[in-house]
Amino acid sequence: MGLCAAPSALVSASPAFAQGINSGINAGAIAGAAPLAIALGAGGFAVLAVAMVRTLIADANARQRRAAEQIAGLRAFVDEYEALLAGTREVTVLWPGNGPEPRLLGQVSAVLPAGRRPDAVMKFSTWLVPEDAERLARLVEALRVDGRAFETSLATTDGRSVRAAGWVLGNGTALRLRPAYLQPLAGAETPAQPDHSALRKALALAGDPAYLRDASGQLIFANPAYETLARSLGKTSLGKNGGAAAPAELLDPAALDRHLKALASAAGSASLELSWPGHGEFRLVECAMPGGDTVGFLHPVEREAGDIGLAHIGGIIETLATPIAIFNADKELVHFNQAYAELWGLDEHFLVEGLDERAILDKLRTEGLLPAQRDYHEWRNQHLAAYDLTRPRKDEIWHLPDGRSIKVIAAPASPKGGVVYVFEDITERLALESTNKSFSSVQRESLNALSEAVAVFGTNGRLTLNNPRFAALWKLPASAVADHPHIDQIAEACGRALPEDGPTIWRDLKRGIIDLNPTRTDTTGRLARADGRLLDYAITRLPDGQTMMTFLDVTESANYSRVLKERNEALIAADRLKDAFVKNVSYELRSPLTNIIGFADLLAQEGDTLTERQKAYTDYIRASSTTLGVLIDNILDLATVDAGAAELKPELLDVPTLVEKARAGLSATFIEIGGEKPINLVVDIEDNLPPFVADGTRMVQILYNLLSNAARFSPPGGQVKLSVSARADRLLFVVEDEGPGLTDEMKEVILARIDASTTDGRQRGAGLGLAIVRTFVNLHGGTITAEPRQPRGSRITVNLPRDSALAGVAE
Repeated sequence: MGLCAAPSALVSASPAFAQGINSGINAGAIAGAAPLAIALGAGGFAVLAVAMVRTLIADANARQRRAAEQIAGLRAFVDEYEALLAGTREVTVLWPGNGPEPRLLGQVSAVLPAGRRPDAVMKFSTWLVPEDAERLARLVEALRVDGRAFETSLATTDGRSVRAAGWVLGNGTALRLRPAYLQPLAGAETPAQPDHSALRKALALAGDPAYLRDASGQLIFANPAYETLARSLGKTSLGKNGGAAAPAELLDPAALDRHLKALASAAGSASLELSWPGHGEFRLVECAMPGGDTVGFLHPVEREAGDIGLAHIGGIIETLATPIAIFNADKELVHFNQAYAELWGLDEHFLVEGLDERAILDKLRTEGLLPAQRDYHEWRNQHLAAYDLTRPRKDEIWHLPDGRSIKVIAAPASPKGGVVYVFEDITERLALESTNKSFSSVQRESLNALSEAVAVFGTNGRLTLNNPRFAALWKLPASAVADHPHIDQIAEACGRALPEDGPTIWRDLKRGIIDLNPTRTDTTGRLARADGRLLDYAITRLPDGQTMMTFLDVTESANYSRVLKERNEALIAADRLKDAFVKNVSYELRSPLTNIIGFADLLAQEGDTLTERQKAYTDYIRASSTTLGVLIDNILDLATVDAGAAELKPELLDVPTLVEKARAGLSATFIEIGGEKPINLVVDIEDNLPPFVADGTRMVQILYNLLSNAARFSPPGGQVKLSVSARADRLLFVVEDEGPGLTDEMKEVILARIDASTTDGRQRGAGLGLAIVRTFVNLHGGTITAEPRQPRGSRITVNLPRDSALAGVAE
């Protein structure tokens, strides 16, 4: 474009030339020269464009060379800084803004234990104590998320202290870790420090401990007084990277960290109370100086003797679990421990030094924590009289409304006045004492009520516990068992009371008391005293090492036992004699009785030759002989039952047949003599009785004895009724008579083998009839009952199972 415009500009710039041309050249010539002009303009433009492009390329190359030089310079600068950081004893962690992976710069061995990998720096829990590891993790998170800078001290697992600082770096963050009290390497250049030479000379001449601290919190100078105090406290100086030793730090890492933070927040100065037992108390005052360094002074605190004592006590009571409070002569609170605040439930913000005791008492009264008093102000004045004490006051018990019992001890605090209160919650102790007293009382009453004599001897052989029965049994006076006498004294007293065998008995008993062998066993035995008393004794070792002796007078029970044994032996002998008598006498009676019955029957057959009176005599002989035979059979049966040899032979029976056999036996026993009808027997058997299984022989004996018993106690010609009926699975045999009725003696016949001697009747039995009935009924698993009839007579009921084989019950 510039080349095209150049000819036009040239022509227009010269009017004369333009005029000449315009006048000499016509329009046609101009039209013919136009293509030439265009070609010349395009060529000039191309030449100019090439020149401009070359110029731009040259400028770009120059700028690229300069940028490369700058980048190389920056890289060299960064490498120098990284090399510088790598050479220092600290670790810097960088988090760039465009990535989460951090970069580590520096010597990781400065903070990590030996042998750890560099990436272990970010695993705080592997080299920091748990509390500091969690705290550093929270601080780093707050730094990266919220941009909160921080600076703190950390404790490693191997006991070292590490300083950590975090800050925002551009769009990233950085964390620096270095050992505390870090010193520059030997031979390395250090930044310029303020000149404190004059101040050092002045501090060196000071009589009190003083020191200088740099901006990083590290001690750089200490005067001789400081060094002397450090040596007396056992503090060792720190090496200065192999060079001169740095002053020893008197504060522990945690206290130092709190003090430096207080100094930074106080804008120039901070103070701290320090106390080292045996070395006195100091007030630390530290002030900032230009350049970031600080100067500190340790001023000894001079106290009066009373104040020193209170301060010493105050340091002790804080470690005690007993509630303690100290008030000065002005009734102001000086010291108290946590147990005191917890005892009364008082807030520590309320319990401040200088608080008047009267205010505390008033608050406790408002909250219902003081004993109920009719006149509170008078009681308070009496309590405050403790400030006039010259020696500790006797224990005072406060019984509080909430049920607690508090023992209060007051003692002078110092020669200048004041009171030390010691409180003890004795609620549980009083409850235990009350329980123990009740238990002891119950134990004493129980021992006194025992029929046994009890004595407990301690491991030293002295009597620790006994009951009155012990002294009475051994005929000892009360004074002999008082004041815990030794067993030798007990043995001597018993020897005087029982001179025959007392010394010998207690010499043997003493061996069981004084034997302290841990493997010994308890012993028991019986003593036969010369006065005729029999004593059962036991020596028992108690869990607490004591020994208990018990004595029981068994004289009467032994006599009873002997008598019973003798009677038992006599009964056994009598039973044997009875069995022999039954066997022998029954056999001896049966032989002549058989002859009597036989001859009586022969006489009865000679009826034509006998008179009426002779016939009557003959009938009496036959009846009595038959009765005697039945009695002999009953005796033999009872002997068999008593010997346990009786057995049942159950079989299916016909009840009417059983009744007829019993009737026949009754007719043979009760014979009609001289026209006198002996008995009127009425039999009532229920129709369709169920099958009845029993021992037929024993059942005939049961029915015969029931009927003969009713006939004996019925008037001549009286009616005796036998009823047989079924009830469910049992059969009832009921015998009723018209005799004099059932008396108490007759009821006992069912349970005993005797007949009543006062019962009216025509005949007497040997008491065996109902005994036989009772025995055989029991063998069949049945029952027998008796009851009176109205107006006369009695009723005896035998209740038997329908099948005695299934019942299987034996007496």
